[in-house]
Amino acid sequence: MFPLALAGFFSLCIALYLSRAPVLPVFSAGERPQKPVYVVDAGHGGEDGGALSAKGEKESDINLAIARRLDEALLFLGRETRMTRREDVSIYSDGAESLREKKKSDLKNRVALVNGIPGAVLVSIHQNSLPSVPSVHGAQVFYGSVPWSGELAASVQTSLNQCVNQAHEKHEKEIDPSVYLMKHVTVPAILVECGFLSNAAEAEMLQEPDHQKTLSIAIAAGLLRAEEGRTP
Repeated sequence: MFPLALAGFFSLCIALYLSRAPVLPVFSAGERPQKPVYVVDAGHGGEDGGALSAKGEKESDINLAIARRLDEALLFLGRETRMTRREDVSIYSDGAESLREKKKSDLKNRVALVNGIPGAVLVSIHQNSLPSVPSVHGAQVFYGSVPWSGELAASVQTSLNQCVNQAHEKHEKEIDPSVYLMKHVTVPAILVECGFLSNAAEAEMLQEPDHQKTLSIAIAAGLLRAEEGRTP
């Protein structure tokens, strides 16, 4: 169950973000696009821990914690969701033996899962790392090539800038085409780098439940704002 205090905070944030949105196109209820099915993807998992903080915290664990909160937030708002994983696992197929084979199989299975859901919109949760410049911090959104991905990314980035990137705003960017998951999905897709594990202070924050809630609320609000502004 969503705590009542969080529910109230959630409603306040959603109202705030929607009130700041630009003027939306006008069309009748019959013309409004069908609500999407949000596929919340917690990056990495199982033997693939992803990036590590200086203290050894795994990216995969933080991804899962934020993804679960985002899934709860979207369900609370009446949206349909799926998750690519709900536990600390990799979703590779039988027969994959080496870590490389398991990673490859895992990504292929995630792509198949996403592409097999009618009306899917992918929201992949990750953490960034740049050990060569440990001062870098903040949440940033990347988007795929399928139409509406850029609008989703811009809306979510605005919400993240308002909530967690104050005074150091970031801009959404098109993702590098070498990123397998984002390259092969055939649905609108964004990848959210929630922060930098290479920044000691931010790595600590990313493990705090309150900060994870703030991130999930900001992402959900951005998704809904983009949804409201979507043209038929």
